[in-house]
Amino acid sequence: MTQKLKAVSFGEILYDIFPNSEKIGGAPLNVASRLSANGIDTTMISSVGQDEKGKNLLEYLKSRKINHSLVAETPDFPTGVVNVELDKNGSASYTIEYPVAWDKIDISENMIEKVNSSDAFIFGSLVCRDQKSRETLNELLQYAKFSVFDINLRPPHYKKEVLEDLILKADFIKFNDDELYEIAAMFDSPFHSLEQNLSYMAKITNAKTICVTKGSHGAVLFTEGKLYYNSGYKIKVADTVGAGDSFLGSLISKLLQKEAPQKALNYACAIGALVASQEGANPKFSAEEIENFMFPDRV
Repeated sequence: MTQKLKAVSFGEILYDIFPNSEKIGGAPLNVASRLSANGIDTTMISSVGQDEKGKNLLEYLKSRKINHSLVAETPDFPTGVVNVELDKNGSASYTIEYPVAWDKIDISENMIEKVNSSDAFIFGSLVCRDQKSRETLNELLQYAKFSVFDINLRPPHYKKEVLEDLILKADFIKFNDDELYEIAAMFDSPFHSLEQNLSYMAKITNAKTICVTKGSHGAVLFTEGKLYYNSGYKIKVADTVGAGDSFLGSLISKLLQKEAPQKALNYACAIGALVASQEGANPKFSAEEIENFMFPDRV
């Protein structure tokens, strides 16, 4: 029997507060949910407050079969919340409370052991806004076999020098198209097209794989020296919250499972589109629903 693939997701777990509802979220948690749904043995490293929302988040992780033994409960800071505003197209803007529990993630030997024994370590840029969690992340990165940097630029919660440092430590980088242009410019790119900037970032970083999402227009994947494209799936957008995270969790799952890059990209784009067609970051889908969405001619 082959050993189950393992992943660790590090960073913010929180509540997204919408105008009419509250939903569980946070990019690393959303990625972890999709990794677990795709059969990867997934552990979350984070921190919550000793409050009702914190309790609910731990219950949620349990319900999604995500190991939460490395999610600390702190009496000193509340569980994270983000106020989400949606425009008429369902695109989100965020107000992120600070400081909260996930800003203060303390390192432990158990975390080091877990990262050291996992096949992938996923982290984002938002968790680095506070020195405490940033120091913990930098320590854990030394033990990662395959580090996945999910860039989530949320002004004003990032600094150029921190982004540059993390990008050079990543084996896999995921941008959206706006983030690619912004960060390529930070690295003095002279280029204008998406492909040129992607190629430029591949040359100046240590990343073997780079992925750029393009919203409703799909994504581009650069891996093993080749470019792969998916032009997207047409859906009616409910909200875009978590769509990119589910895309990434699905893509990493399939690549870890040695799926061919084009098939992995197609699957990830389909999941991202399905998530955007529903409210909230983590709707569940059956294998049949995904298959029917990707291949309606087979129905």
